[in-house]
Amino acid sequence: MNFGEAEIYLYALGNEVSAMKLGLENIRKLLAALGNPQNNFLKVQVAGTNGKGSVCMFLDSICNTAGIRTGTFTSPHLISITERIRINGTDIGEEDFARHATLVRDTSERLLAESNLDYLPTFFEQVTAIALIAFAEAKVEFAILETGLGGRLDATTAANAEIAAITQIDYDHQEYLGETLAEIAAEKAAIIHEGSRVVTAEQTDAADKVIRDRCDHFGINAKSAAEVRTTCGSGWLKFETERAAYEIKNLGLLGRHQIENAIVSILLAEALKEYLPIDEANIISGLQNARHSGRLEFSGRYLFDGAHNIAGAKALRAFLDEFVTQPITMIFGAMRDKQIAEIAEILFPKATNLILTRPDNSRAMTAVEIAKYAGDQKNVTLTENVPDALRQAQMVSKDETIILVTGSLYLVGEVKKILAASR
Repeated sequence: MNFGEAEIYLYALGNEVSAMKLGLENIRKLLAALGNPQNNFLKVQVAGTNGKGSVCMFLDSICNTAGIRTGTFTSPHLISITERIRINGTDIGEEDFARHATLVRDTSERLLAESNLDYLPTFFEQVTAIALIAFAEAKVEFAILETGLGGRLDATTAANAEIAAITQIDYDHQEYLGETLAEIAAEKAAIIHEGSRVVTAEQTDAADKVIRDRCDHFGINAKSAAEVRTTCGSGWLKFETERAAYEIKNLGLLGRHQIENAIVSILLAEALKEYLPIDEANIISGLQNARHSGRLEFSGRYLFDGAHNIAGAKALRAFLDEFVTQPITMIFGAMRDKQIAEIAEILFPKATNLILTRPDNSRAMTAVEIAKYAGDQKNVTLTENVPDALRQAQMVSKDETIILVTGSLYLVGEVKKILAASR
C-alpha cells in the first residue's frame, strides 16, 4: 500500500471508538506474529482522563533535549494520521507509515485466515502495532505510549510498559469504564503490574485509594505529584522534588492545569534517570520547549483547545477567565458520548457569538442537538458542517475577536486542516 491506500484501509476498519473491541488477546497475538517489537526498548504507558497527551509531549520534549532516541505514540491525530507516531520529536514519514501499515495489514489478515485471531484487528490495534514496529526499526531507546481508552483492555497495555503514569482521573467514557470514579480508576490503574515503576497525579480520594491498593498489591511505592512542592512567581515556577529543584521561566504548554502535568513529567524523568542519561537542565529545557497541537494553542486570532469533557472544559474556562479579555466567537462541536449539558454550562457563557456545528465524524452530535443545551444564550448560530461554521465565525468576528474552536479534537483538526489549505 502507498500512504493514501493505507489511510483508506485503516479508516475502513471503522471509528476508533465506536468500532473498537476492548481486549488484549488479539493485539498480543498480532504483536507476537510481528516479533514482539515492544520488547526492544524501555516503555512508559500514560493513562488517565485528562493530561495524558500533555504529559507525553512534556516527556517527549525532555527526552529529545537529552538526546535520547525516543518514540512517542499519541491519539487522536488532528490533520494527518502520521501525527500519532513520532520518532525523535518528528512525525513518522508517510512512506515509512505505509510500509509498516502494509506489514501489519498483511499479518492481521493472514492470522485471521488461519483462524489464529477472533476478528480482524481494529483501527487502534493496527495503528498501535504500526507504532511499535516503527519504534523497533528506528532502534529507539525509549517509547512513550498514550493509552487510548481506559487501560485494562487498551491495546497499548499489551506492550507491558515498565513504567506506568496515571494523570488526573475524572468522568469520561462511562459507558465503557464505569459510572463511579472508583470504577474508572480501576480500569486505568490496571496498567500497573508486578515490577512497575509508578507515577501518579494528585487524585480524588476515591481514585487515589484504588491506585494505592493496586500498588500495595504488588508492593510498589508510587511517586505522587502530591509530594512535590510548587511555588509560582511572576514569570517563573519552581518545582521541588525529593531529588532536586527545578526553576522554570514558563511552561511550553499554556494553562495552570499544565502545572500538574509538568510535575508528573518531572517525576517520570527522574524515574528514567535509572535507565537513561537525563539531567536537571534537560528537564527544565524540555518543559519550557514542549508543544502540543490543539491544546490551548494560539494561531493568530484562533485559539484551539479540544476540551471534550468536564475537567477539560473547566481548565479552558479558567484560562479564558484569567488571560483572555477580547470578545470570543466560539465554534463548538462534540461527540454524542460527552456530558454536553455540563460542558455547555461551563463554556457557552464565555461566547460573544456561539456557532454550533457537526464535525465530520460518525459519533458527532448535530448542531440542533447541541442547541438544546444553549439555554438563553444570545447570538447562537447553527451550521450543518465545519466549513460553514468557520465561514460564519469569520463573518461575525471583529478584528480583535478571538475565534475559539473547542468541544472536540476532531473539530479542532478539521478547522486546522481547512485553515492550512487556505494559506
